[in-house]
Amino acid sequence: MTINYQQLKARVFPDVRQTYSARDSMLYALSLGLGSDPLDPRALPFVYEGTAGGLRVLPTMAAVLGYPGFWAKEADSGIDWVRLVHGEQSLIVHKPLPATMTLIGRNRIADLIDKGEGKGAIVVVERRLEDTSGLLYATLRQVIFCRGDGGFSARSGGQPSDPPLTPLAATPEHRAPDLIDDQAIRPEAALLYRLLADDNPLHADPAVARAAGFERPILHGLATYGLAARALIRQCAADDPTRLRRLDVRFAAPVFPGETLRTEIWRDGSGLKFRARVLERDRIVLSHGHADID
Repeated sequence: MTINYQQLKARVFPDVRQTYSARDSMLYALSLGLGSDPLDPRALPFVYEGTAGGLRVLPTMAAVLGYPGFWAKEADSGIDWVRLVHGEQSLIVHKPLPATMTLIGRNRIADLIDKGEGKGAIVVVERRLEDTSGLLYATLRQVIFCRGDGGFSARSGGQPSDPPLTPLAATPEHRAPDLIDDQAIRPEAALLYRLLADDNPLHADPAVARAAGFERPILHGLATYGLAARALIRQCAADDPTRLRRLDVRFAAPVFPGETLRTEIWRDGSGLKFRARVLERDRIVLSHGHADID
C-alpha cells in the first residue's frame, strides 16, 4: 500500500446532498453542552426554536455537513488509515448557516505533501458547502497527518509532492491571555456528537478505546473545535454566531467527555489567538488557534 500522487489528487468525490432540520441544529448545540443550564438565556436561542428572533446555528456545525465518509479507509486511497490523525482544521464562513436547509458538500484533495520516509505525509481535504443554487456558505480545510505514508514520492519513481503548508502562528504565550472561558464537557458529549456525523466506535465503546490505547472513549476533535468556537462567540462576539468569520486550529491532544475545557484567548492585531487545555490534566488539547470575528 502506497500513495499514488496523481491518482489521489485526481480522486473524484461524489457530491454529498444533505438536508438538515432545526432538530439537527439543536442536537448539534446540545452535544456541545448548550442547554445544560436551562435558565441560561445565552444558550436558549441555540436549543429552542421558540426564542424571539428564531433559532440560531453555531457556525462550526458546517464541520458535520457534507461529510464524504471515511474515504481514506478505501483501498484505492493508498493510505495507511489505521495510523492517520486529524492534525488541523480551518473554517471560513461566507454566509451564516440557517436553522434548516438543503446543501451540497463538494470535496476535493487540495494538497498532498510527502514529508519523507519515516516522517509521514499530509493530505489536505477541502470542502465547499453550497446551497442547491450554488451559493457558497462555508469552506473547510481538513489537514490529515498520515503517519505511515512518508516517502511515497521516492518509492514510486519520483512522483511530485506539493509544497509544505504555511504553518499556523503560535499563540503569544509570553503574556497572560486577555480572556479565559471555562466549559464543563457533558459526560455523554461524544455519544450525542456521533449522531451527527462520525460514528467511529472509538467515541462510544470502552473496549475499542482501550484497544486504541485510551483509558476510555475520547471526544471527537471537531467537537472540541466546536466548544472553542462557542467560547470565542461567548467571550468576543456577544453571543452572536454570525460574527465568527474564520476559525483555524491545530489538534494537540485528545479530550475525554466529562473534563473541563479552558479556552485562553489573546486579542491580536490580526484577529484573535487562542488555545485550549483540559484543567483536570493540565494538558493543551488545541493549539495555534486563530479566529476572525466581525
